[in-house]
Amino acid sequence: MPGFPVDLQPHDPAWAVAAQQESARLLERLGSQIVAVHHIGSTSIPGIRAKPILDLIPVVYDIARFDEARLAVEALGYEWLGEYGLLGRRYCRLDDPVTGQRRIQLHCYQAGSPEITRHLAFRDYLRRNMAVAGEYDRLKARCRDLHPTDHLAYGDCKSDWIRRMESEALRACGRA
Repeated sequence: MPGFPVDLQPHDPAWAVAAQQESARLLERLGSQIVAVHHIGSTSIPGIRAKPILDLIPVVYDIARFDEARLAVEALGYEWLGEYGLLGRRYCRLDDPVTGQRRIQLHCYQAGSPEITRHLAFRDYLRRNMAVAGEYDRLKARCRDLHPTDHLAYGDCKSDWIRRMESEALRACGRA
């Protein structure tokens, strides 16, 4: 996949509203499959810049049964990409039909997956520690400045810091 430009925008409270609305839409259509939907990623952390793409984790009861709901997910406008490189995940993305810009990414995991715990611990740790969130915001800006046209290199630039903070977050919540 070729890299695309990194568009960091100031935090927008509308992201939380949009995440709630999309969560409700998913639960309405797929409620028998989904335990909960969590808003994760930088758009879920007040005060930091983010690419304007919502990341959601639909927690599903059974990932194999969720595979059978693929057509229902696609009927909501999502592109289904399967595991997409991460064992146990089902990745789906929703692009704006007019602009082609990515709007939402679903990272679907079965209840009990440690990936859910990791993502939520990181999000909650940054929400509780604004100094750490500020450090992340500055790192994101630096990585964007280093790799303004390549989101993949931008992600790689942040990855070591994120792994360290995820470990710290898991220790802080007693999960490490």
